[in-house]
Amino acid sequence: MALFKGFPIYGITSEKNSLGRSNYQVVKAMLEAGIRFVQYREKEKSGLARYEECLELRKLTREYGAALIIDDFVDLAMAVEADGIHVGQDDLPVEIVRQLVGKDMVIGLSTHSPTQLEAANKLKDIIDYVGVGPVFATQTKATAEPVGFSYVEYAAKNSSVPFVAIGGIKAQNIFHVWEHGARNMAVVTEITQAEDIEQKIQKLLNIIKR
Repeated sequence: MALFKGFPIYGITSEKNSLGRSNYQVVKAMLEAGIRFVQYREKEKSGLARYEECLELRKLTREYGAALIIDDFVDLAMAVEADGIHVGQDDLPVEIVRQLVGKDMVIGLSTHSPTQLEAANKLKDIIDYVGVGPVFATQTKATAEPVGFSYVEYAAKNSSVPFVAIGGIKAQNIFHVWEHGARNMAVVTEITQAEDIEQKIQKLLNIIKR
């Protein structure tokens, strides 16, 4: 599959930050606005609830020709035939993840420093992209220290695989993230908390293109 499908914004779910809307409603609005890479990130629900929700999201994303990526839960990604899995530094090693999911599933790996990026570069035959962040402080990862623009610039110059900037990206700073070399940006609460999701995504695109 074509990674990110030419659309610069990578959508991530956060139901508790969605103004009472379901993940299905939010993801459908993302897809209507053109997003084609969606990550399901819900760590506080039961396994059954996640499974049932992702079955519906899998149908929905297929209707729009979009990729569904599951955060952390390799078994869930396999069970719903997701397009990819995203893991962190403290999750299963990506070598093991690749053995489990096979050669076709997309694997993303979070990185938070040049050292971690260099380690990820050595895994370029196993992983498909890396996350770079959190660029700014973020309510969805409250304990993570922001990495700032310097790491985004480092990734732009040194990453051997595509990268996605993530963490606290909002309308007021997304252009600066773009300016520092990111061409794919994960946006969470700026989208999920928007009254009009499609309008907010269009606003973000307009800012990038200015």
